[in-house]
Amino acid sequence: MGNEVADASVWQIRAAAWELAALSLRYPGAELAGAAAGGEWDEAAGEILAALGLPAEVPAAAGDPAGPPAARAADTAGPAGADALLRALRPEATRLFVGAPEPACSPYEGVWAAEADGVQPLLFVNPRSMEVERFMRSCGLGRPEGTNEPLDHVATECELLEHLALRAAGAPASEGAPADADLPGGSPAAAYEAFLSGHAQAWMPAFAERLAAEARHPFYRAAAAYLGALVD
Repeated sequence: MGNEVADASVWQIRAAAWELAALSLRYPGAELAGAAAGGEWDEAAGEILAALGLPAEVPAAAGDPAGPPAARAADTAGPAGADALLRALRPEATRLFVGAPEPACSPYEGVWAAEADGVQPLLFVNPRSMEVERFMRSCGLGRPEGTNEPLDHVATECELLEHLALRAAGAPASEGAPADADLPGGSPAAAYEAFLSGHAQAWMPAFAERLAAEARHPFYRAAAAYLGALVD
């Protein structure tokens, strides 16, 4: 019983780790800006990495308040600071992940796989994106109704790992979802390890490295360091 409780605790920490990664790499909203501006993001990232035994140095999400102006995102004290941070994060997220005409750091696994193979990347219909979609559907997950986002987006893949970690921690399956034994590999833990090694660790380290190099805002340098620690 003691080992089962310990295992569940580790899986819960892993779920929290991927939840924070997903929040950090989706299009920024008020929740993210508030957490980054108020210091909660920094605290959560540090606590999670420490709990997982990952001694990574993650820079401050809102910049170094003691550093030179170039190192600071904004005066982030209070709601006004969170609003200012959100206004700074949104155009930076667009430049990094959407781009015009190309993103500085594509958030799609299929694009990275195509670049590695030296072929033209195509959203949705490339082999890696289709493989990710099949894997997610085998876990009972799919594209939310009314959306048209490829499922191999970095934040969506983080959400899948969060979901599988929660299942491994003992969370009940939602109505209509596959039973544990029907997941890839025959269990939530096996499905988690398969997706982590077969997908996340195949491209996210390089994604995190490029994100750190391309980011002009302290938050995305922090997010890159955090993600890199999770998949290193």
